[in-house]
Amino acid sequence: MRTPRIAIVGAGLSGLYAAWLLHRQGIWDYLVLEARDVLGGRIASFDAPADASSPVKDLNRFDLGPTWFWPDYQRELNQLIHELDLERFAQYEAGDMLVERSASEAPMRMRGYANVPTSMRLLGGMGALIDALRRELHPERIVTNQAVRHLRRLDQCIELDSEDPSGQVMTWQAEQVLLALPPRLIAHGMTFSPPLPETLTSEWRETATWMAPHAKYIAVYEQPFWREQGLSGEARSMLGPLGEIHDASMPGGRSALFGFFGVPAPVRQRASSTVLRQHCRAQFAHLFGPQAATPVADTIKDWAFDPFTATADDLHSGGQHPHTPAPTAASGPWRHGLIGIASEWSPQFPGYVAGAIEAARLGVQGLTERTLSLPLEPCP
Repeated sequence: MRTPRIAIVGAGLSGLYAAWLLHRQGIWDYLVLEARDVLGGRIASFDAPADASSPVKDLNRFDLGPTWFWPDYQRELNQLIHELDLERFAQYEAGDMLVERSASEAPMRMRGYANVPTSMRLLGGMGALIDALRRELHPERIVTNQAVRHLRRLDQCIELDSEDPSGQVMTWQAEQVLLALPPRLIAHGMTFSPPLPETLTSEWRETATWMAPHAKYIAVYEQPFWREQGLSGEARSMLGPLGEIHDASMPGGRSALFGFFGVPAPVRQRASSTVLRQHCRAQFAHLFGPQAATPVADTIKDWAFDPFTATADDLHSGGQHPHTPAPTAASGPWRHGLIGIASEWSPQFPGYVAGAIEAARLGVQGLTERTLSLPLEPCP
């Protein structure tokens, strides 16, 4: 049994950033437990095949989850990106946008508009942020394929039971636990002994999980042929299956388009991935011409059916960015024992990448001000 002083449940951005903050303060007695076999959580990537003109792998990596950030008002995230020396670029918006109203009519071409403030992206995708944090952490302090299922409150510590893909259970002990998972996923997927306060559990269960109802389609091409037509790659559709489309090209790498599905998750569930991709290609061809029907590679990521992101409640959720729930119990045995640090717990940016940074920082501050100032007490 490993007994770190701090257990971080989840190796998405908030979990890794919390570990990074602890590491920077010289606090190395922590352990990150991740249910997936990869790091990043809702920051995930699609690696397109490289070619001679773009051989660098990271320049052919496209975001399946969050894509943009806004440095002008997400300053904490911007500072981290600067500190990690990551390269950024502006979302491509030059040219006209398309509006699709009817399958029997050509898409309407209209003047595009620029977002203010400018939407920014990372070279190599948001996965570059995950990679940079991971490189600065001790690999032995991150354990993958461990889904935490049960937590027990003891006198001086918390026991966590985790399960690997084969069903084998491992037990860990820690003084403090940072929960870097969506509140709703915790409420549905974990049990607590003694139980959490019912008001807190109810609040967590009712907090919508960012990304959970959504799905993205990405198509990768040899060239950004739409730009040659004076198009920005941006489109809106009332037909579907994709409702909102953008240019996803990576400077120096492959060209790409991506779209958010406009049809709800229960409808997507009734179609195979192959059929959905065929419909997406047909829609791109209707919008951007026949070249769009034959991508070099394409993929779909449906977050609604990712068991480490979504629950059954998310299938019918509107996907709005949630209001901020309480991150910890106000009283009782779990008071100060647990702190929620996923993006949904961010006061300013719940549901955004910047929210994961803010919530993790607040959680670590709560640790350092409360728990880490106390002498280490051995668990019984």
